[in-house]
Amino acid sequence: MLYTNLHHVMTAAEHQKLINENQNVMICCGRMGPMCIPVYGIMEDLEEEYKHVKFADMEFDNPEAYVIRDVPEVRGFMGIPFTMYYKNGKLVKATSSIQSMSQVRAILDNEFAPVTVS
Repeated sequence: MLYTNLHHVMTAAEHQKLINENQNVMICCGRMGPMCIPVYGIMEDLEEEYKHVKFADMEFDNPEAYVIRDVPEVRGFMGIPFTMYYKNGKLVKATSSIQSMSQVRAILDNEFAPVTVS
């Protein structure tokens, strides 16, 4: 179990439901370790600001996390967490290892910019 305040994804079916039912999704797949905990904290801090994004975590060692571990976009990744960004049910960005607040913000702003109507 990951001890975060994020939505926990436990199964492949929950993962699929989450990305199908939400336009913008960020899932961090990791452990309670020094490279992952800062990313969870950043996600928790950004939840209020990025209300148009659904933030979640998934335990890397959970057998059901194959839905993240086995995608072609992460084949060369050497460190956890694997952080996945989905838009309209499709993977649009994947990163690995620790990330800073500015790196996460840049991806969120680039991939999930809210549509403005003039």
